[in-house]
Amino acid sequence: MNTVDRLMSAMIDYYSGDPKRIQHFIKVHSFARLIGLEEGLDAETLFTLESAALVHDIGIRICEEKYGGNTGKQQEAEGPAPAREMLEQLGYPPQVTDRVCFLVGHHHTYSGIEGADYQILVEADFLVNLYEDGLGRAEAESVLNRIFKTPSGRKLLKTMFLTPA
Repeated sequence: MNTVDRLMSAMIDYYSGDPKRIQHFIKVHSFARLIGLEEGLDAETLFTLESAALVHDIGIRICEEKYGGNTGKQQEAEGPAPAREMLEQLGYPPQVTDRVCFLVGHHHTYSGIEGADYQILVEADFLVNLYEDGLGRAEAESVLNRIFKTPSGRKLLKTMFLTPA
């Protein structure tokens, strides 16, 4: 099993008994990986992106215990510490761990996005959230125009949400 697969397994264990959260991060990972491959990311950036996609919502459980809810800002505040602990236990390189923790701590911040890994993580999370939250065409068009920058992410959004069935 490679490192990303071990991280996925660890996250499944972390969210044991919560199939909604498990399904969510696996879908975000899948879209992030696809967009990253289509955008031609180098191996290290793709590794960082895939890892961040798996742990991006790791703070939700802590937020729900601590605050009784999980706003995006709370997730950004509470997520990096457990992400760091999990990545270190799995032997992640420090520079990758630092970047993944940065992404976890910013994945609900849509201004000042820097780096293909950050942009793609945000796009992949939106693709899944648009569906899971039952949002409509107007919301899809809004995020397409405001948030999505990669050609691959834009194509996926249009294909999934803006093309008649």
